[in-house]
Amino acid sequence: MNETIQNLMREATRLTQSGNLKEATAVIQRALGSARSAQMPPASALSPPSQTILDGCVLEAAPIREPQGEFAEGRHTDASLTRHYKLYIPPGAVGAAGKNLPLLVMLHGCTQNPDDFAAGTGMNALAREQGFYVLYPAQSADANQQRCWNWFKHTHQSRGRGEAALLASMTLSIMQQHRIDPRRVYVAGLSAGGAMAANVAAAYPEIYAAAGVHSGLAVGAASNVSEALAAMRSGGKGCAKRSGVGDKAADHARLARAVPTIVFHGERDHTVHPRNGEQVIGAVQGSASQRVEHGVSSGGRRFTRTVYGERNGIDSNDAGSTVAEHWLVHGAGHAWSGGDVNGSYTDPAGPDASREMLRFFLAHNLPEN
Repeated sequence: MNETIQNLMREATRLTQSGNLKEATAVIQRALGSARSAQMPPASALSPPSQTILDGCVLEAAPIREPQGEFAEGRHTDASLTRHYKLYIPPGAVGAAGKNLPLLVMLHGCTQNPDDFAAGTGMNALAREQGFYVLYPAQSADANQQRCWNWFKHTHQSRGRGEAALLASMTLSIMQQHRIDPRRVYVAGLSAGGAMAANVAAAYPEIYAAAGVHSGLAVGAASNVSEALAAMRSGGKGCAKRSGVGDKAADHARLARAVPTIVFHGERDHTVHPRNGEQVIGAVQGSASQRVEHGVSSGGRRFTRTVYGERNGIDSNDAGSTVAEHWLVHGAGHAWSGGDVNGSYTDPAGPDASREMLRFFLAHNLPEN
């Protein structure tokens, strides 16, 4: 505190003691103004607020640019739906000539928001480390009182409709605004966000090279609220895991359209039954070969990892050849495995879902046109 501010605060104290509260308040405001001025950088170093409109997206304020990257806010409108979002831009991405980076779309769970989800998953730190963009769409309380994505409503589950269409449109708009590699765009989510990630990936397989579903539900698990509650308790309707080999020709045709998917689910999840994770896998793995392994995380959680193998006879140890991965985390509940306690619904003891999902994602690219 410099001498001017000290003198002002002493004067404010004297005026308060003498009962001159109005004058004391004015002096305190002068002191606070002096403190702010002392800390303010030169005018030339400030970036004035701006508003940019591009293809339905509005960037509401100039992002803060620093060595840690940028976390910009914006909003996007598609048809009659508008949602806000936050976008993490890794250091060096702006103006990086000729360098297209991957994009990961992260869909939060109920009661969460982009800041909470970013903190809990630690995905921005991984984006800073490995160089990719992260888009965090925000569900509106007007659309769902608990800020859940409406994965369970038939109007939001298919191509060209509702929130699925909005999220795909938002993704494409961000791709147009930034240097995004169109072959390396991914979507993941937790709980309701995980279910919506499955919906969006299935509806728009030409946009998303791979998907991640954490504690979520399969496409078609429900089409209304009562069915959603039943699916969360015991598994969804019409999406039971396939058994046996089946028709291989039909399987190959279906798998050619399926988006590679990695699933994490807690064995003791009492909010979304673990059977739902199996059903997510059942929707994409078909008759692919599988390999099962067991392990223990650094935090002491046991897990079972099942890798669903190649489409074309490639060794399933090659992550890029796999159709799907299923991680069942033993003893874990409804929480992001390996997450940070600074976010909600996290289990720091579990295997690192963020890092494992990212490994899986970056091994998958969309085919060249």
